Amino acid sequence: MEWYFIVGAASFAIAAVIFWFAGIANHKKKYESKVGTAEERSKQIIEEALKTAEQKKREALLEAKEENLKAKNELEKEYKERRAECQRIERRIMSKEEAIDKKAETLEKRDQRMAQKEAELDRVRAEVAASHQEQLKELERISGLTSDQAKEYLFKSVEEDVKHETAVMIKELETQAKDEAEKKAKDIIVTAIQRCAADHVAESTISVVQLPNDEMKGRIIGREGRNIRTLETMTGVELIIDDTPEAVVLSGFDPIRREVARIALERLIADGRIHPARIEEMVEKAQKEVETMIREEGENAALECGVHGLHPELIKLLGRMKFRTSYGQNALKHSIEVANLSGLLASEVGVDVKTAKRAGLLHDIGKSVDHEQEGTHVQLGADLCRKYKENATIINAVEAHHGDVEPQSLVAWIVQAADTISAARPGARRETLEAYTQRLRQLEDISNSFKGVDKSFAIQAGREVRVMVIPEQINDDEMVLLARDLSKKIEAELEYPGQIKINVIRESRAIEYAK
Repeated sequence: MEWYFIVGAASFAIAAVIFWFAGIANHKKKYESKVGTAEERSKQIIEEALKTAEQKKREALLEAKEENLKAKNELEKEYKERRAECQRIERRIMSKEEAIDKKAETLEKRDQRMAQKEAELDRVRAEVAASHQEQLKELERISGLTSDQAKEYLFKSVEEDVKHETAVMIKELETQAKDEAEKKAKDIIVTAIQRCAADHVAESTISVVQLPNDEMKGRIIGREGRNIRTLETMTGVELIIDDTPEAVVLSGFDPIRREVARIALERLIADGRIHPARIEEMVEKAQKEVETMIREEGENAALECGVHGLHPELIKLLGRMKFRTSYGQNALKHSIEVANLSGLLASEVGVDVKTAKRAGLLHDIGKSVDHEQEGTHVQLGADLCRKYKENATIINAVEAHHGDVEPQSLVAWIVQAADTISAARPGARRETLEAYTQRLRQLEDISNSFKGVDKSFAIQAGREVRVMVIPEQINDDEMVLLARDLSKKIEAELEYPGQIKINVIRESRAIEYAK
């Protein structure tokens, strides 16, 4: 029994070992099968990868070849273009060289011809000089004088004759001019000036209205200033109340408006009723009165000068000139004076007196509208004369009285002379404040325009300029040059009476503080 149990156990063990080996063999077989499959798969993958890599390699090589070919083509194209350009440049250079060679050859031939001509000229000159010398020797032998002696004798004789004739002619002309022209001109001008009697009125840009007392100023101003605002608005003139005791100053550039304001204000003060409605009424009446005054002044001026047949508008424009001044000289009085002088001068030289007076009276007619219209009073006056049908002689006299156009008749010359006489009479005109201040300002501006000038001052009514320079920029030697340059520039750019002193000052200061 035991033996049987042992045999069974052994058999079971052997069977287990057999099954174990069989299992191992089976697993080994499966494993080998899987390994073989994996190896085949890996081989396939490797083969596919190699095929793909080979294909990619071929594609990359193809692309590289294409790029290389493209670059090669571009390089060949660029090379061909540059070579063509070089060939063109080379052809141009060769053509230029050929042209230069031709020019050089032409110049060389011309130089040769010039040299030949010069040699020929030298030969001809030598022959002429030799012939001239022979002629001179022959002349000297015949005359018994050398050439220098003959020249000196001839020049002296001709010079003496010319000097004598010139002196005689000059003396005769001077005597004739002095005896006839100067004496006659002086007589005419002096006679005309002595026979001309005219008064002169110098107008200003302000008018003064006297007040009975200072209380009237408050009434003129009105409640919250309504009266003075109404008067200024209606007349276009500024009223200055506080500057002068018991007086009101009317300020404005338009003398006609200023006259309207003066008449209206005087009537308001006399009436005593001062309010906006009354102011408007008085201003309207004053305007009508001034218009009537203008027409009457124009008629009186024409009547005084004996000028008839003027257009009514020209009469009004003449009247407006009563309120116009030029350098302090009343324009209407100046025109009347020029008309009278023109008539007197015309009578002396035998020219039509009426035409000369008419031209003298109208010569400054443009000044009546030059503050309203663009243009000079000469241009405006000529246009007005054409507009109102004045004849060509009058128009030319108006245009030429300041030398803008050439005088075409004796009347124009007479009016020009009469205008100069009237303006040049001492006391007839004065220098305006605006021109005076402008000259001072121009003096300082010219001085400040130089480099190194710190500041400048025009003093003594413009007769001296003191120039302060920067010491670091201008030394003592340069001060002298600066003063000279400044005087030259002032002489070139300004017109002034007398002389102007230029005083250049250079001052150095050292400042320190003791602590």
